Amino acid sequence: MATPQEKLADSLSVLENLQNHGHRVLHTSDLRRNHRERLLKNGFLQQVINGWYIPSHPREVAGDSTAWYTSFWDFCTVYLNRRFGEQWCLSPEQSVLLHVGNNSVPNQLLVRSPKARNRVTELPFNTSILDTRAVLPEKKQIEVKQGLRLFSVVSALVSCSPGFYTTYPTDARSALAMIDDASDILALLLIDGRSVVAGRLAGAFRNVGHSLIADNIIETMRAAGYDVREKDPFAETVNLEIFSHRLSPYVNRIKLMWDQMRDDVHNSFPDIPVRNLKPAEYLNETDEIYVTDAYHSLSIEGYKVSAELIDRVRSGGWNPLENKSDVDLHNAMSARGYWQAYQVVRESLKKVLERQNPGLIAADDHRNWYRQMFAPSVQAGLLKPEDLAGYRNSQVYIRHSMHIPPRYEAVRDCMPAFFELISEEPDPNVRIVLGHFGFVYIHPYMDGNGRIGRFLMNLMNASAGYPWTVIPVQTRDMYMTSLEKASVDQDIKPFSVFLGDLIKKANSSKKA
Repeated sequence: MATPQEKLADSLSVLENLQNHGHRVLHTSDLRRNHRERLLKNGFLQQVINGWYIPSHPREVAGDSTAWYTSFWDFCTVYLNRRFGEQWCLSPEQSVLLHVGNNSVPNQLLVRSPKARNRVTELPFNTSILDTRAVLPEKKQIEVKQGLRLFSVVSALVSCSPGFYTTYPTDARSALAMIDDASDILALLLIDGRSVVAGRLAGAFRNVGHSLIADNIIETMRAAGYDVREKDPFAETVNLEIFSHRLSPYVNRIKLMWDQMRDDVHNSFPDIPVRNLKPAEYLNETDEIYVTDAYHSLSIEGYKVSAELIDRVRSGGWNPLENKSDVDLHNAMSARGYWQAYQVVRESLKKVLERQNPGLIAADDHRNWYRQMFAPSVQAGLLKPEDLAGYRNSQVYIRHSMHIPPRYEAVRDCMPAFFELISEEPDPNVRIVLGHFGFVYIHPYMDGNGRIGRFLMNLMNASAGYPWTVIPVQTRDMYMTSLEKASVDQDIKPFSVFLGDLIKKANSSKKA
């Protein structure tokens, strides 16, 4: 008779086979009952709703949202296809968000289908699906992206509610920038004589500098006999100097977010006096705080390290072959990598303290920070050499976060634009806050983004004359919550206040 361990192994083999064949979401019919119950009991499956499951990991504690948020869009695709076949699509507003790369998990996903029952399906962690009975757009006006059925960009803009432009101005502008000509827009407006929508879209296009399209909409609709009155649906204008119709929607979103958030940072960041230290004095102060910084930065990421281990790594006394306390290679390699990364960050600090442009320094040096951070793990065989190659080549997720970073293809466009924004930003406080936020928002690497983001923040601190600042692990919840608020709700103020207060305290302690 097979042992319980052997039975679990059999069930895991079945699950592995399903996953290898693309089953990232499972229905009751995909697994025999004995396998399903065994995997649920041992934490390898989580139930979403009755009859539906997602893979998970036994180490995830009860109440951990990570598996659900990472599976959300896959679940919606499989679930909606099973319910409605091809007779469904997401709302025009949600379609716009996904077209421009805003993949954040919504609290409620709006779905249209002629088969819908106008009901809410409750999902984990206060998320839900609301299906509404409605006629779908023509087949040519539906696009499928990663399995999700969306309104095309043109049909979505025509169908979006007026409130979308004030609730999601960055995403709306990014979508408008994707339109090069008024022809497709006009084809939909003229069919039903949608003069009010025409006036709203004309105002929206003019707001983003697309005056030619705006004029074309107005003149064509009037020529067809419709009374069109242009109305700008946005609450405010945009800085057209940072906005380009030639850029990808992902880059435009990054630039628009920066422009939208910089005033909030400027107004919410505390007034901090500058200490004019000589470069050598600044570096000595920074070296003195290294052990504290490494302990807290690694602990925020969940690594179990001690000040003793960090000190031995720094002094060269670390030896995993002879010292039993170094047996846990993963934690030890993280500590060693942080030390090696700090050495090259220190060289970057020197350049910034010599008044070189901090944005350009970060753009040039951050890849070396990453290489040094993970070189020990490669040498120990925990990572493959190709993991040091550079930016990620697959999707990455953030634990417990509803924010899903841009697809890996977009990272290569976003990062040069991000560093350009830093290098051209005149306000040092904006460089600090949006430098850190922007880096972790894009999440260019598979791992290490938080640690590198904090290095980047402190490089910008040096450019402002502020001291190296530690984010204490005790403040992790506030830190992550404020980052989540900025990522999902585009509200940077809590994160700005959080960082500003920490830097102000660090500065005051140095003065004392």
